Amino acid sequence: MQNSISVAIGSLGTVGHALARRLMDSSSNMRLVAVSARDCARARARLDALGCAAEVVPLHKLGDIADVVVECAPAEHFRTVAEPVVRAGKILVPISVAGLLDHLDLVDVAGACGGRIMVPSGAIVGLDALRGVGEGKINEVRMITRKPPSGLAGAPHLIKNGINVENLTQALKVFEGSAEEGARGFPANVNVAAAVGLAGVGPASTKLEIWADPSVTRNVHEIHVSAEAANFRLYIENLPSEENPKTGRLVAMSIMATLRRLTSPLVVGS
Repeated sequence: MQNSISVAIGSLGTVGHALARRLMDSSSNMRLVAVSARDCARARARLDALGCAAEVVPLHKLGDIADVVVECAPAEHFRTVAEPVVRAGKILVPISVAGLLDHLDLVDVAGACGGRIMVPSGAIVGLDALRGVGEGKINEVRMITRKPPSGLAGAPHLIKNGINVENLTQALKVFEGSAEEGARGFPANVNVAAAVGLAGVGPASTKLEIWADPSVTRNVHEIHVSAEAANFRLYIENLPSEENPKTGRLVAMSIMATLRRLTSPLVVGS
């Protein structure tokens, strides 16, 4: 355990900016030392407004500067951020868990180079319990996600299949399949499904339903688990971010909690 860690953030969008603000407000021994952004001038202005002297650098340079890199760039840039980090033996905290599914070879790279990939719980609960029962036999993991239609608009799966979620008057099931398929079809919306899959029986074997529901104002997730050691149901309602309805407010808070675990003398939860 290190006494102090340096942190870099791979985007100053909704999650990255919220995390940067929390790091600057924190009295912990975590230092924000670098960020990357498509608009460098805007990123510099946002950092200056926070009183932060962190560098603004290209995505592939983050792993050279910080002990821990929080990846929260668009999924198509996942490898650009992630590979240099794990090859340098650093810690990667990926937010685009759907992007990780397309680059699972990086787990082996991390193992060979002394790096680590730490997937935060993000907008979901119960990954510790799911990992626990995974030490024995898991029979089934089923997840049901309900989001306001605006939180799903523009998803590749909807566009590909011509599914319109505007002006809905009742809930519409827009996807049913595996968490792996769902995470790829909704990369900005259900990273939680990829995380649940990785924690349990695997993304390909985790069942997923996604509903566009005009009756909900929060992002709602249910997880049903049947296992040898225990059966349980998890339920959470997350407030969407004010900046981006596709992202829950809890995400940045969960990342902050993950970072605190790296230096805290007391860690609660498996």
